[in-house]
Amino acid sequence: MPRVISCSRRTDIPAFYSAWLIKRLRAGYCHIANPYNKQVFEVSLKPEDCIVLVFWTRNPTPLLPYLDELDERGYRYYFHYTLLGYPRPLEPYNPAFEAAIDTFKRLSDRVSPARVRWRYDPIVFSTATPPAYHLRQFERIARQLEGYTHHCTFSFTSFYGKTKRNLGAVAKTAGITFQEPSLPEQQALVRELVQIGSAHHIGLHTCCGDALAIDGVQKSRCVDPDLVRLLAPGLADGLKAEPTRQECGCFASVDIGAYDTCLFGCAYCYATNSRTIALKKHAEHDPEDSVLWRPEALVHTDLRAIAAVLKK
Repeated sequence: MPRVISCSRRTDIPAFYSAWLIKRLRAGYCHIANPYNKQVFEVSLKPEDCIVLVFWTRNPTPLLPYLDELDERGYRYYFHYTLLGYPRPLEPYNPAFEAAIDTFKRLSDRVSPARVRWRYDPIVFSTATPPAYHLRQFERIARQLEGYTHHCTFSFTSFYGKTKRNLGAVAKTAGITFQEPSLPEQQALVRELVQIGSAHHIGLHTCCGDALAIDGVQKSRCVDPDLVRLLAPGLADGLKAEPTRQECGCFASVDIGAYDTCLFGCAYCYATNSRTIALKKHAEHDPEDSVLWRPEALVHTDLRAIAAVLKK
């Protein structure tokens, strides 16, 4: 059965693994290793088996030269483009702000504003990024992206254990204090962001935050059946809702990425424990392998053989 392919919530495939992805698309398949039990599954990447490819990225530049090939091979796709422009202690290795804006515009011109969704996500409250900062920054970005996207997805920081640890390290080294805003504080900011977005023809969508669906804000569906149906008429009819966490609005997809492999080192990241680990895994990454990163237990394993057995 055709599937939506997530590329990827777990890492930034366009920024760091575009060469691997293109090789896998040409081969027509890849493998994914379950991050918890290391079971291996084969995923068909043939155009007829991919309803759409959904890209999550902060820098799609390495993938841009391959877009013509994706089109020629019959792949359908859209992008979630994270653009916050936070201070360097929070985003030490992200693309420069103006370069990120320029790349966003080039991508939108290439594939259309409907297929590039801006993510102002997550919203971090801190002494370096208080509410007034977010109002200025959001307006600054929205003004430049007007006409290049119609959709902005946002959320507020979730303070998981790894997030607290990484933000705590930034607090010590950069002298920044982080806060967990109350729901009324979040709603107050969102009401103002809605007005800014509206002025620039950009609608707001809340990711995993149903209590923030106020004043015209809609519930986000990052794997969005409405957009999927537009891109792939008839192929998405069997898609079902499959939330990835509480209050998630996404529909079913298969993620082909791997945790702890993104090199951006964002302090608030949920998918990477540490950049040191990510650098090690990136160094071990083989662009010729069928899996993005091969766990040590599977180094000398025939993944196709294992996947075939599990499929039975």
